[in-house]
Formats: sequence, structure tokens, C-alpha cells
Amino acid sequence: MSIVTVQLGQCGNQIGFEVFDALFRDSHCSQGLCSKRENEAYQASCKERFFREEENGVPVARAVLVDMEPKVINQTLSKAAQSGRWKYGQHTSFCQKQGSGNNWAYGYSVHGPKHEESIMNLIQTEVEKCDSLSGFFIIMSMAGGTGSGLGAFITQKLQNQYSSSLKMNQIIWPYGTGEVIVQNYNSILTLSHLYRSSDALLIHENDAIHKICAKRMNIKQISFRDLNQVLAHQLGSVLQPAYSEGSSSHYRRNLLGDLMEHLVPHPEFKMLGVRNIPQMSAESLAYSTFTWAGLLKHLRQMLISSAKMEEGIDWQVRPPLSGLPPIGKVSAHKEPQFNTSLANLVILRGREVHSADVEGFKDPALYASWLEPVDAFSVWKTQRAFDKYEKSAALVSNSQLLVKPLNMIVGKAWNMFSSKAYIHQYTKFGMEEEDFLDSFTLLEQVVASYGSL
Repeated sequence: MSIVTVQLGQCGNQIGFEVFDALFRDSHCSQGLCSKRENEAYQASCKERFFREEENGVPVARAVLVDMEPKVINQTLSKAAQSGRWKYGQHTSFCQKQGSGNNWAYGYSVHGPKHEESIMNLIQTEVEKCDSLSGFFIIMSMAGGTGSGLGAFITQKLQNQYSSSLKMNQIIWPYGTGEVIVQNYNSILTLSHLYRSSDALLIHENDAIHKICAKRMNIKQISFRDLNQVLAHQLGSVLQPAYSEGSSSHYRRNLLGDLMEHLVPHPEFKMLGVRNIPQMSAESLAYSTFTWAGLLKHLRQMLISSAKMEEGIDWQVRPPLSGLPPIGKVSAHKEPQFNTSLANLVILRGREVHSADVEGFKDPALYASWLEPVDAFSVWKTQRAFDKYEKSAALVSNSQLLVKPLNMIVGKAWNMFSSKAYIHQYTKFGMEEEDFLDSFTLLEQVVASYGSL
């Protein structure tokens, strides 16, 4: 089943390019460490999901590119075409001459309604080229104007027009120190609207990706391209084909459906985070060897201690004793030391994958008390190695990981709102203060729900 990717704004288009490039390079890599037949099945599955064939034999990404300024889209289209490996379709992009000025309301209330028909027609044309549609993968930032405001608007329209198809939004969480003065407003408006119209929010924090570039990849001067390539690697490790436990004859076909089924048990809880292991520079990798036991021990501790990477894991954090309530209830406003999960999916790729022992992730103490581990934990595997790693593991987790950053962003936005700072920038495009209050109410409920797990 195929997935149509919608790339929105500067951030969405730059990341979208790196994701397609990573998927294509990996599926055509000769270092797959598996049989020729296995490799061909993997390639075919990746292609069906993300690419369609063109007449001249160059695969075309199943994607629609949207931005309110032409520069980034033109760069993205030409970069893909110049790669010679794959390209974007001829009539799959929409851009204008005027951006959204980092204003969520302008993207949502002005650009959205004005360009809705053109954008939705492009998406429909792409959908009609799929034999079978799994759903939509929408890549956007939440700090700016086009990605966030227009992204929320388009997701809502997709929900109306394709109500039976799944929508997963890949969201880039802004740097805590701030790139845009109104980023906290843009963020809470984006998140609250997506909570109503998307099936799952896959969230990457810029701060965490930046640390991975510095500490794990040893990059001295970090560019947005470096961040986007690490991010694309993390997404690729989730999106590429894998087998479910107990089945090794057919790759999972309905990727989005499977992810939702395993990871989103309730519409109140739809924030997902991704962790990968190992992640390192090619120079370090040449001198490293890995065992499944070592990788999974680190990955489990990353999960329970809310670590975003394998550097600086807090090994002191332990699950509360199974069956016993934790000492003292942790409120959402204090930093929870132990990260309680609702659902975890571990995806293992590479050599001797069938010898990997994932029992540590089935401990009932890791999960909310009203869930059985058999329902909350899943594992997918394939002997086909991913990227340059002989063995690698990805963890997609629906847990308390994002409570702290969400609480922080809501708090900062509320401080600005209570002094009426910059509100006029939004009300002049038809928003009302009531819209902000609705967003605060919804997100405070999300924080409380995750905090009480």
C-alpha cells in the first residue's frame, strides 16, 4: 500500500528531500547483508510505498510539495533531479511569491482558504496514482507560519476529504532557545489543531537532533542539512519494510495502519517519539562492533530514563517494582524520573536479528497499569541491514517523553498570552482570543492525561 507524502514549508520540503533520498539510497544499497531474493522483496516493498515508476525508468517520489515562497521548492526539485537516482513529479508542487511571515494565523486563515483548491487537487492527482492508499505522511515544522498554519489547515481538509485514510504528521519541535519570537504561539496552535484532525503526531525535537549531531556524529559546525540527514535516518529506520513477529514471508504492507494499531491505543494519546541505536559517524563506526544484547540494553534504558540518545543515559533510573504503586504520585509539572509508556514498537534490522532478545521491553512495570504488555509492546524484524549499520534498532514510543517539553511550551505561550503580547498579529487575520484559550485547554488536558499514566 502506498503513502502520499505532503511536504509543507521550508522545513518540510528540506526534510522531505532527505527522507526520500535516504529511503532510496538504503533500498538500493549493495551492503544489505541478506540474500538477493530478500533484497529484491525489500526494494519492491519500499518502492510501492514511496515511489512510482516514470516512463524513462527514474522512480518518482509519491509526494506533493507546498510552500508560499518558491526558493526552497525550486532547490528541492533540482536537487532530486540532479541526484539522477529519483525525482519529484512534474506537476506536484505549489508555491507562491509571498510567505507567511512566521504567523500561524496567516498560514491558516489566509493562505489556507485562498489556495485550498489548488493544493487539494495536486494531492488528489497523486492519490489517484496509487493502486491502494495507506494514508498521508505530512512533514512540517510547528514554529513558523507556512508549515504550521497551512499544515494544520491542510491536515484538517485531508481529514474531511479522506476520512478513512490515515494521517500521520511528522512535526519538528523548535529549539528551546527560540528561532522565532512567536514560536510558542505557533506551536500550541499547531499542536491543538493537529490533535483534532491527525491520527498520530511523530515528533522530533531540534535540540535532541542537534545533540546527536554534536555528540554522536562528531560534527563541529552543524548545518540544517546535518540535522535533516540525522532526522531522515531516524525516519527511514521506521518507514523501511520489516516483518512482524512470527511472520517472515511477507513484509508489512499497510505501514501507517500497523503503526497506528500498535502505537495509538486511545485518541487522547497520539504523541510518538523515535530513538535509534547505534548512531555514529562513519569514522567511529569503522572501529565499532555491536551485539543485540548490548544495543537492546541501552535502548531500554534510553526509554525508561527519557534519554534521546545513547550518550549520557541515566543508569540510576529503574522501573517501579511491578505490581506496586510508585512512591508518591508524580505530577505533570515535576520532571517524572521514570518514563511510563503506553505503547512501544521496537524495529530490529541486520545480522542475526532472530537471536535478539526483547523480553526486557515486556516488563509490565514499563507500562500504564491498565495495559497488558502483550497489547502494549510489538517487535518488527528484518535481516536486511539499514543504511551503513550491520545491526541497528529503532524504538517508536508513545510515552511520557514529551510531557516536559509540551508543558514548557504551553507555559511560555501562556505567559505571553496573559500579557497580551503579539495577540494583535493573530487577531488581524480573523483569530479570536477564544481560539487561543481553546488551544490551551486542549493541550493542558493532554499534559494531564500523559502525566497521570
